[in-house]
Amino acid sequence: MSKLGFFRIGRGLDLSRTAASIFVLSGVVVLQACSSSQTLTSAYAPPTSPSVMRTAAVHAGKADHASFVARDQAYAARPEPQTFDYPSIYAAKNDDGIQISAFDYTKMSPRYLRQQVRYFGPERPGTIVIDAKRKHLYLVERNGMAMRYGIAVGKEGYGWTGNSVLQWKQKWPTWTPPKEMIERKPELAKYAEGLKGSPANPLGARAMYLFKNGKDTLYRIHGTDKPFSIGKAASSGCFRMINQDVIDLYDRVNRKASVQVRTQVAQNLVQESSR
Repeated sequence: MSKLGFFRIGRGLDLSRTAASIFVLSGVVVLQACSSSQTLTSAYAPPTSPSVMRTAAVHAGKADHASFVARDQAYAARPEPQTFDYPSIYAAKNDDGIQISAFDYTKMSPRYLRQQVRYFGPERPGTIVIDAKRKHLYLVERNGMAMRYGIAVGKEGYGWTGNSVLQWKQKWPTWTPPKEMIERKPELAKYAEGLKGSPANPLGARAMYLFKNGKDTLYRIHGTDKPFSIGKAASSGCFRMINQDVIDLYDRVNRKASVQVRTQVAQNLVQESSR
């Protein structure tokens, strides 16, 4: 077995997984939410273009041409991303007796619509990774792929750091504004006992509740009655999704999934479809 830069080439090696290591850099993870903050070191940093990485690595003696050939082979080994019929997936639908309005996806930037991408991060399938800067949520899948959705994130000033766990999830959840939110917006006091699930409920069609160290963070991944807030910093720290997308995510993700929210995911870790 021979060593080629970052890669060890030999029988049975999964080049697609090995290639991911070339993109792992040191950095800081920041979770966007509503209250406390702390810093957690992570294996990620702001994106660097492939050509800059290649030149720097070769000059530093840490890589050679064969390493990048192997990386390119790993890209090519990924399946072709799934495509979606947007008129169908964003159409109106009846969900457990509640009518969901159609979403006019033509008025949304395509970068925030549901799509499957090739993903080169080290996370296990089933992990949720959130890119707070680019307003994307990734559900890591098998075979080096990920399902990507557009989201809205917390307004500047409502932030916390670290990872969390999807402790439980609920269809058409009751929304109860936290005490801190009511203090900021006294008009919400009328919902202190909870607002039942409906198309007008701020949590939308589904909610997934994030816990840290066994305690409820009070932050959620949820649907929204304001779908055109997707792609913006518009919430009180939770992560909003188009109702049709949050239903899709809800059906795919398992309870106890790891949720990792970062300032941003390095662009080199994601390759979109060329179609």
